[in-house]
Amino acid sequence: MIAHKSEIMKEQGNLGVALATGAVTNFFDALGIGNFATTTLVFKLTKFLKSDKYLPGTLNVGQAIPVVTEAFFFITVVKVEALTLGSLVASAVVGSILGARVVSKMPEKKIQLIMGIALIVTSVLMALKTLGMLDLLGQGNEALGLSGIMLVIGIVGNFIFGALMTAGVGLYAPCMAMVYMLGLNPLVAFPIMMCSCAALMPTSGIEFVRKGMYSRKAVIGLALGGIPGVIVAATFVKSMNLEVLTWIIIVVVLYTAINMLMSALRKKTETELA
Repeated sequence: MIAHKSEIMKEQGNLGVALATGAVTNFFDALGIGNFATTTLVFKLTKFLKSDKYLPGTLNVGQAIPVVTEAFFFITVVKVEALTLGSLVASAVVGSILGARVVSKMPEKKIQLIMGIALIVTSVLMALKTLGMLDLLGQGNEALGLSGIMLVIGIVGNFIFGALMTAGVGLYAPCMAMVYMLGLNPLVAFPIMMCSCAALMPTSGIEFVRKGMYSRKAVIGLALGGIPGVIVAATFVKSMNLEVLTWIIIVVVLYTAINMLMSALRKKTETELA
């Protein structure tokens, strides 16, 4: 056990940075901002990981326990029909299982390209949400569940979002947009997206752990720091105004996305020249 701990501590990255990152990113995740883009940002700025190919696994494994904690806090707050919640969560889990098998075999360049594009899409969705444009889609929506073709669309959509989660693409923003467009009450997005992530992250994480495609030091820090971050957010500051902070995060996420895409393109150029 002592040798195992020593081996983990020798890994690249500072455990204190991971702990702080887990606390801060999950604090804001519990308030609806999401934790994948912000964690990616910190790990890129601090050069925490030795390779970007470890990002998807680290995110899904490390943020799993805090998100499960988060789901327990919020699942009882909002009503949603059991069939809708259960089927959408199940489809996200199935998508994540298939996605993890594909992503864990991807080279670093492809992961950088996918995450770079995904971060740009995420920042756009965050901006639309902050501007209130996503909320406009949900105005007048009262439904607490889906049926017929709308339920099928929701299942297919969450399957895709679950698969993309394993590539480091956050599920919150696209799931929220889909829920709004399907005519559900906007608040229904919270139990759906939080339970989807709580169910799929531990499941998909097994594949990344099995193949060693994650940072153990980062996972420990994110998990231990994330739990108190969620508890503080859920207990004390659920009503705080985060608009200014969200805009700052959007700008920095865009910077991270561009940086990641440039890294991928540089690798492509280097490969061609070789």
